[in-house]
Amino acid sequence: MPIPATWSARLLSVMRIVVALVFFSHGISKFFGLPPFPMPMNPLLYVAGILEVVGGGMLIIGLFTRPVAFVLSGMSAVAYFMAHFQQGPFPIANGGEPAVLYCFVFLYLAAAGGGAWSVDATRGRG
Repeated sequence: MPIPATWSARLLSVMRIVVALVFFSHGISKFFGLPPFPMPMNPLLYVAGILEVVGGGMLIIGLFTRPVAFVLSGMSAVAYFMAHFQQGPFPIANGGEPAVLYCFVFLYLAAAGGGAWSVDATRGRG
């Protein structure tokens, strides 16, 4: 039995919240060591951590979803090409699968918005 189309906006919100929570956890790992971040921090990782914490937090609540998701999509693309692509072009082999998935999920959110359960929807900017 398929899920009714009337659930689309709510499931979009669920996807946004879950993806943003996992993305947010990357920044928490970088800054607070929960879980411990496996490499030394450098200026690019500090910028990435700030984007993960601030952008992830904004996506969790669905505030300015479209522009924030667009920026995070770009950040994920940059992360892929700077950190993974040099080890080979295939995400399965170079460890870049999460970066590619984040890039395209965030690109989708930039186009689709935050869904029914978002601050944007309550502000009428869904």
